[in-house]
Amino acid sequence: MAEGRGNHRNSDKRRRILDAAVSVFAEKGFFQARVSDIARLAGVADGTIYLYFKNKDDLLISIFEEKMKEINVKFRDALACEKDALARFRCLIAMHLAGFQAYPELAAVLQVELRQSSRFMREYKKVELKNYLDLVGEVVRDGQQQGVFRQDLPLSLVKRFIFGTLDEVVSTWVLAGRPYDLETLTEPLMDLFVNGLGVPEVKARLAGMNA
Repeated sequence: MAEGRGNHRNSDKRRRILDAAVSVFAEKGFFQARVSDIARLAGVADGTIYLYFKNKDDLLISIFEEKMKEINVKFRDALACEKDALARFRCLIAMHLAGFQAYPELAAVLQVELRQSSRFMREYKKVELKNYLDLVGEVVRDGQQQGVFRQDLPLSLVKRFIFGTLDEVVSTWVLAGRPYDLETLTEPLMDLFVNGLGVPEVKARLAGMNA
């Protein structure tokens, strides 16, 4: 029992450090952020950071990997509740935008600061990003099988087109200072994606869903 409580405390402390790092990186930027700033906000000694993370790059990459893992689990659970392919696609788009809208500090870190890490961009194997792309691919494949999306487009291209568009939309929102409600772009993006990917009959279905 004592060991279990110790593991829980360690897990909680690691979580506090990660959350503090998100706030500090978002406010000061990756290069200007100091480990001491993160430690102070997390309520731990500076040296405690290095018990869990090798350096700032390791901390930044851990934020990405763990937050993306949480996102993947949450999205899969939500998508499992939707059987209609078009509804699943809408759910994916809406959750992507709503998630960043609700956590703008994380949006700043993942969309801007993460790209400042040469280790992340060049060396790191982006496992959870691949898992997210695979999830997008599954949604598209379901749509193809249900006759919602065209089947003559390479799945690898389509899923990167969708993710790349969402990634750019959120990055633009962050860099512009978040001047508008990100979630209001759900319907324009649905229109763009579906009318670009959808078979002719789907346009009428989309119009009916928006009525």
